[in-house]
Amino acid sequence: MRSARFRRTRRASAVTLVSALTLTALAACGTSSSNNGSGGSEGGGSSDPTAPLDPKTKVTLTIDCMPPAAKAAELKEWKEDVAEFNKTYPNVTIEGRSTPGQCLEPPRFTAMLKAKSQPDVFYTYFTDLPQVLSEDGAADISAYVNDKTVPLLKDIDPNVLNSLKQDGKLYGLPTSNYTMGLLVNRKLFTQAGLDPDAPPRTWDEVRTAAKKIAGLGNGIAGFGEYSAGNTGGWHFTAQMYSVGGDVVDASGKKAAFNNELGKQVAKNLHAMRWEDDSMGKTQLLQWGDLQKQIATDKLGMFLAAPDDIAYMVQQLGAKYENFGMGPIPGAKNTLAGGNNYMIKKGISGDKIKAAIAWLNFKNLTVGKGQFDWARTKRDALPVGVPQPNFWLNDSKAKDDAARVAHATMPVANFKAFMDNPVAGKAEPPKAQEVYKVLDNVMSGLLTNKDADIDKLLATAETQVNQVLAQQ
Repeated sequence: MRSARFRRTRRASAVTLVSALTLTALAACGTSSSNNGSGGSEGGGSSDPTAPLDPKTKVTLTIDCMPPAAKAAELKEWKEDVAEFNKTYPNVTIEGRSTPGQCLEPPRFTAMLKAKSQPDVFYTYFTDLPQVLSEDGAADISAYVNDKTVPLLKDIDPNVLNSLKQDGKLYGLPTSNYTMGLLVNRKLFTQAGLDPDAPPRTWDEVRTAAKKIAGLGNGIAGFGEYSAGNTGGWHFTAQMYSVGGDVVDASGKKAAFNNELGKQVAKNLHAMRWEDDSMGKTQLLQWGDLQKQIATDKLGMFLAAPDDIAYMVQQLGAKYENFGMGPIPGAKNTLAGGNNYMIKKGISGDKIKAAIAWLNFKNLTVGKGQFDWARTKRDALPVGVPQPNFWLNDSKAKDDAARVAHATMPVANFKAFMDNPVAGKAEPPKAQEVYKVLDNVMSGLLTNKDADIDKLLATAETQVNQVLAQQ
């Protein structure tokens, strides 16, 4: 599962270090200067930043997060896309780098930025923008991105593009996006007498359903939550959003969860854990734990992004038909995020144009690159997961239809999620540090029957304010 594992692993921040391996694209993936007929030096394009890349322009681009050899199907598609791209731009040489350290691990990513060693086109998460800009690492591509260079620009969700902007300037182009919903085990729902096509829509309904599922016995939990590895704070944030709250105020300088909404979220979780006994006895869970539980029919539901489903099938041996999704309970807002590529500051205008041409073909063209669902199905990769889907208008209609036509999973199971979209909110400033503090709230609620909710929230508020004061 392409982007999802990258996104989750950096969020969890507890990753086994992997040595970075740089791979140069094969001969089919680019054309050397000796046979491209454009001379020995790079360049040759228009100096107008708004003009598209001239196919005669000769440049070499380094791009990270090329799929590793272990992901044979994904790597095959990458090479095919480079070859197809070179039919239009024969003088652009793509040098793909399989760099898991930069794609996955916060320390390596930070070190790369500080050393200015990022490739010409580098992978980030939406939440990385402040860090990248603080290191002066990304080019302002505002002038280069228009309806000539990215023809479907008007059909990209502006909320997604806004995640890549600061002070009105654009610094990246999206690869994928996600919003969180309620992932359910359809088998357990049915066994508990619940309708898997109508997942709970309120937190009261979640509590009622969780008790029924836990009543099946055999160590089955009705609802699961994280409380370690920064993921507890991440999910506390999602729950706050779902009831109309926040964790940091609009100024970005003050905690905003020590209030009635924060107490409502905390009390509900504490009651489910201790009064209802519907959350299981094993706690201090983090990303990967709940996926294993629900994939083995030991968990009824938890908050997740849709791409968890493909991960559980591909990596855990689960079956697509066993899962369904509904919108996040409460539905006031939901946590949104995603990933993208940025372009290194300081490279030539021709390289920036080539990078945008590549990103447009690979990631921003319905029916091509990552949205070539017919090919994805032929290569036995997942088709039908509701997201990424940052398209609007005709592009959305075309892409939705293609997903259904080539689906490798029962897309009807996600109908409640797709038919009831919830407005997404971005993660808070200094998200990982805030989440680390809020882990303490979640672990306190779920491991201590006598937890003092007021004290947990007040202590976390003080600590988050200290974190935010250091910006």
